[in-house]
Amino acid sequence: MNKDFMLFNLREASEEILRIIHEVESDPEYGYGDYVVGMTHLYHHINTAWNARGVPEDRARQCSEQDFFRWRQFPSIEEIYLGQ
Repeated sequence: MNKDFMLFNLREASEEILRIIHEVESDPEYGYGDYVVGMTHLYHHINTAWNARGVPEDRARQCSEQDFFRWRQFPSIEEIYLGQ
């Protein structure tokens, strides 16, 4: 498991969720569009932490465009429960 890459993405997700909470609480103009952008960013990092958990460090560093789009996808139920 590539713990460094996984932790980087989990920390980014944590920062984003805290930012969303702060913005919702403090900005009366915070709207649906802001929420979509924040949640998209949050899910990108959570999904990448899961989907790229087993990639070698050098591949994570290089991260091709194909990897970027594959890793950010929401995992299937089979991937979550069966580890596939």
